[in-house]
Amino acid sequence: MVAGIIGTGHYVPEKVLTNFDLEKLVDTNDEWIRTRTGIEERRIADDSMDTSDLAYAAAINALEDAELTGKDIDMIMVATVTPDTPFPSVACMLQERLGANKVAAMDLSAACSGFMYGIITAKQYVESNTYKNILVVGVEKLSKITDWTDRNTCVLFGDGAGAAVVSTVSEGKGILSFELGSDGSGGKYLYQDKDYLSMNGREVFKFAVRQMPESSVNVVEKAGFKKDDVDYLIPHQANIRIMDAARQKLEIPEDKMATSVKKYGNTSSASIPIALSEEVKSGKIKDNDLLVLVGFGGGLTWGAVAMRWGK
Repeated sequence: MVAGIIGTGHYVPEKVLTNFDLEKLVDTNDEWIRTRTGIEERRIADDSMDTSDLAYAAAINALEDAELTGKDIDMIMVATVTPDTPFPSVACMLQERLGANKVAAMDLSAACSGFMYGIITAKQYVESNTYKNILVVGVEKLSKITDWTDRNTCVLFGDGAGAAVVSTVSEGKGILSFELGSDGSGGKYLYQDKDYLSMNGREVFKFAVRQMPESSVNVVEKAGFKKDDVDYLIPHQANIRIMDAARQKLEIPEDKMATSVKKYGNTSSASIPIALSEEVKSGKIKDNDLLVLVGFGGGLTWGAVAMRWGK
């Protein structure tokens, strides 16, 4: 059995917070944010919407795309560091709201790498014939742990959710190779300090511009391909300069990389599935394309896959 993605979906809140809006909150400006991060605006959920609501909306879209219902799902995994509450898990909340059977449900915590950890974990269950259809959601309401007086972090983050259904696909398609890793010694560079997230931007940047390109090349080679075989890159949408480092290492053109960061900012575990869903729905990703999905996050953590798109 080979595991792949048979459906994608995403959801972002309606409220748009632009760089110009942030100029009124903290000492920053649009040009500074755009040139250093590539971000122009981000979406912010209001008080009536929590993480599970974002996850539910994305999950419904993914199930529709896969032509399935909640009853067809055998397991639910949610990657998030901003759950509604410490417990019950967002995954359990989704199980109820989707009308799924009493299936396995759990949350994963790997920060911005969470979705990668989720689909790679799902791959093991599918290929061992343990479960057939697994719903994996990356979702964050980062606005509730963002210090809106800290100009170093508040300009970066946004809210949103992306989802994928992992199931069996035909031979030659699906997840061909993967890489996961962590370095706990870097945990002090990106973490939640009491109520708010805290980041040493310089150290995280240094780590990311090294790890993202390295992991991208590693999974391509593990899958038995060369860099020029890659059709599309879907990196974690954290910072355009970090994303470009991975793109340049793979030697692929700008129009072959997803760049939703300018619209949504860094949505942590939601960023890769949102970008993937958008690119699939736009028609930019086509059947049989060789994709690289790669991310990094707090922990420090990282993950990447090489995937042949299609069912």
